[in-house]
Amino acid sequence: MSTLEIRDLHVSVDTDTGLQPILRGVDLTIKAGQTHAVMGPNGSGKSTLAYVIAGHPKYIVTSGSITLDDVDVLDMSVDERARAGLFLAMQYPVEIPGVSVSNFLRTSVSAVRGEAPKLRLWLKEMKDAMAALSIDPVFAERNVNEGFSGGEKKRHEILQLELLKPKIAVLDETDSGLDVDALRVVSEGVNRFREGGQTGTLLITHYTRILRYITPDFVHVFIDGRIAESGGPELATQLEDEGYERFIAAAASSVS
Repeated sequence: MSTLEIRDLHVSVDTDTGLQPILRGVDLTIKAGQTHAVMGPNGSGKSTLAYVIAGHPKYIVTSGSITLDDVDVLDMSVDERARAGLFLAMQYPVEIPGVSVSNFLRTSVSAVRGEAPKLRLWLKEMKDAMAALSIDPVFAERNVNEGFSGGEKKRHEILQLELLKPKIAVLDETDSGLDVDALRVVSEGVNRFREGGQTGTLLITHYTRILRYITPDFVHVFIDGRIAESGGPELATQLEDEGYERFIAAAASSVS
């Protein structure tokens, strides 16, 4: 049973005028079997948290720690984090011209599992996972994200999730750009991933609509680079009704 622990995490980005703080002391523990939703307005630092966990070189950790099962994540390279069991579904997946979805997935799975799956078994595993996400089989021969619609890109991210079976999944605004049908299919994929109870999920979102399909155990309000309040699913309902105004005002008054 894995645990991702984030302790007093401070993160900055290098600009022309020097280091600009983005995360200002984040504390968060995600255990296997738990789903945590992080919600907040644009610019609050939600996506920065996702990218720092994954190891994006743009962001500089100035203090604090991230551990996975008591092992220091910040000392790991990006690929070491993936092999250790961390997964990031990106808000804006990039195109990889010349690399087919099938080859990309098999290479990724081989790297994480430590050996290449046998071809016949792999083809069945991939076909079954694609069918569960209502993905056309010809999709496997297309180049990764090249010419994909927003919905196709997000389904491909969840397809990776189902095949890689990480210990901790970080989903960065997976609902953005999806119509109702695509949102339902993607959410069903995430819920299948959660069913076993052996993995933890960090769901980063701006809106509550995906939470109608994926019920979180915990909801955290992210304001100005830190968690302003935590609660259960009822907190998401409150945010839908009232918005973030009172949290933004409280953060502004604490600074002044």
